[in-house]
Amino acid sequence: MTPILMVGFGVPAAVAVSTDLLYASVTKAGGIFEYAKRGLVKFKVAALLLLGSVPSSSLTLIWLGQLSNPESIEVIINLTLGISLILTSLAVFFRSHIRAFALAKSGTALANKLRELRPIFTVLAGLLLGVLVTLSSVGAGALGTAILILLYPRWSMAEIVGTDLLHAVLITGFAGLGHYQLGTVDFALLGSLLIGSLPGVWLGSRLGATLSPKLMQPIMGSLLMTIGLKFVLAS
Repeated sequence: MTPILMVGFGVPAAVAVSTDLLYASVTKAGGIFEYAKRGLVKFKVAALLLLGSVPSSSLTLIWLGQLSNPESIEVIINLTLGISLILTSLAVFFRSHIRAFALAKSGTALANKLRELRPIFTVLAGLLLGVLVTLSSVGAGALGTAILILLYPRWSMAEIVGTDLLHAVLITGFAGLGHYQLGTVDFALLGSLLIGSLPGVWLGSRLGATLSPKLMQPIMGSLLMTIGLKFVLAS
């Protein structure tokens, strides 16, 4: 959504990121309840992610608030957005490979030793996601899922998605409110996006049931990679 707003509609980078953060938080929120009702949300792990992402998001927001040059802010956002999109595209391309690798290595002696450090790694993952999400609004979805697959390979995909979804809703909402304090949220734009999302969800829920992931993952991955490279090179 952020690159669409910036490239397609000429929305300033800071406004696009800020508005998309709140848009993402609201639109993702509805999915949490179904996952939680089915016992597919690991609240402890989501809390560990937030333990890293909330402080890093807060520090990033403070840093952004101290920057007085709009051009510097735009360069930082463009570069971070490009990097986040590239990482996300790789996560989309190789999700099945990442899962297969993590499962294959989960029973090794090294994996058993590293399992004791998983809470620390989870907090560090949250720290990274907090910075990326706050600067680009990207990273709390496919990238967060890929990280959880590596850290918790024996979880079902539904548990990984449910836990990542809870963290995504909370950290995008937190970062979005922080951007609101900076005065960069466009509420008229946010309202339009939310209105448009209603028929979009209806249409997507029907198309999603018929389109093969083997078709959609390469298309989405290629699109994200192309846009990400464009932003990195432009920076």
